Amino acid sequence: MNIRMVVSFLALVMLALPLSGCGKKGSPHAPGPQDKITYPQTYPPAD
Repeated sequence: MNIRMVVSFLALVMLALPLSGCGKKGSPHAPGPQDKITYPQTYPPAD
């Protein structure tokens, strides 16, 4: 019974470890060229 629990736990860890590396690297940024990004901006906008 103990061996079955250990094997199950190890299998779960082996399946979960590759998923922990998913996602983008680095800090989030808005898509598109930098000169076209309008957010964040001050309110009211300058005329």
